[in-house]
Amino acid sequence: MRELAIMCARIRMIATDIDGTLLDSQSRLPERNATALARANDAGIHVVLVTGRRYPFALPIAKQLSFDHTLITCNGAVIRSRSGVRHFRKLLPRATAAQVIEWTRAWRPYTMLAYDDDVAANDHVAQIVVESLEKRTPQFMGWYNRVKHDARLAPLENALHHAADDPLQVMFSGPIAPCREVYALLEEAPFRSAFQMTKTFYEDRDLGIMDLIHPECSKGAALAEWARTCGVAREQVMAVGDNYNDHDMLEFSGVAVVMGNAVPELRANGWHVTASNDDAGLADAIERFAL
Repeated sequence: MRELAIMCARIRMIATDIDGTLLDSQSRLPERNATALARANDAGIHVVLVTGRRYPFALPIAKQLSFDHTLITCNGAVIRSRSGVRHFRKLLPRATAAQVIEWTRAWRPYTMLAYDDDVAANDHVAQIVVESLEKRTPQFMGWYNRVKHDARLAPLENALHHAADDPLQVMFSGPIAPCREVYALLEEAPFRSAFQMTKTFYEDRDLGIMDLIHPECSKGAALAEWARTCGVAREQVMAVGDNYNDHDMLEFSGVAVVMGNAVPELRANGWHVTASNDDAGLADAIERFAL
C-alpha cells in the first residue's frame, strides 16, 4: 500500500545533497541543475539543500540559486534558511567531544573541532580549531588556506575549555585508511550512544571525512523534522544523494534517487539511479519525478 501511495503522491519537497550531487566533480553548479530547482520552486515545491558542510561553507552555493530556500547543514545539526533564519540547532555536548578527542588521541593530526558561526572567536576558539597541520595532505591545506581566517591553531582541549558554547561537531579528515581506523575505533567506544557518526569517502581522491554530531541528528532526522514543520508527508519528499551520509535521508524519503557517481553501497539498495553529477543527473531526476 505504501508503494502505491508513493507512486500517487505529488512531490512537494526536494532534498538534495550538495557535493557530488548538486555540484559537478569540479565543484561547479551546472546550469541545468539550477534551472530545474528554480522551476521546482516556481511550482510550489520546497527546495532543501542537505549537506555535511557547515552553514557558512554551504551559503556561497545556496546563493547561486535564484530563490530563497532552506539548508540542512552539518549533516543535520542545523536548519537555516538561505536568508539566515535559524529554525533548528543541536550542539554536541562538550563532555562528549572531550571523550572523543581523548579516545582518538593517536589520530590527533586528522582531528578538528567545528563551532557554529556565532562563536566568540579568541586565541583558543574559532569556527574551525585544528591542533596541528602535521600530516595534512595538499588537498587539506588547500581547503585550510581558504578558511583559515575562520580557523585557529590551538590544543583541542583548550578550545573546549575556553569556548562559551558547545561545539557543533568533532571532525576527522584525511586519507581514507586512517579515517577507516578511526571509524572502527569509535564504533567500539563505550560511549558510542553519545554521538551520531557520519562518513563521506571519496575513493578517487583518497579523501575521508567523518563528522561526530549530537546523537539525535542526521540528514534523515533533520529532513523528517523539516518536512513535518512544512506539513509535507513523507511520501511527498524526494531526496537525491551520492555518499554514505545520505543513506538515512534517502531511506526516509518517498522517492529516493541515487546519483550515477554514488558509492556502490547506495546503488545496491534498489533506489532509482540517475545520471552522474557531471551529466546533471539531479536535473534529470527532478524533471522525471517532480515536474
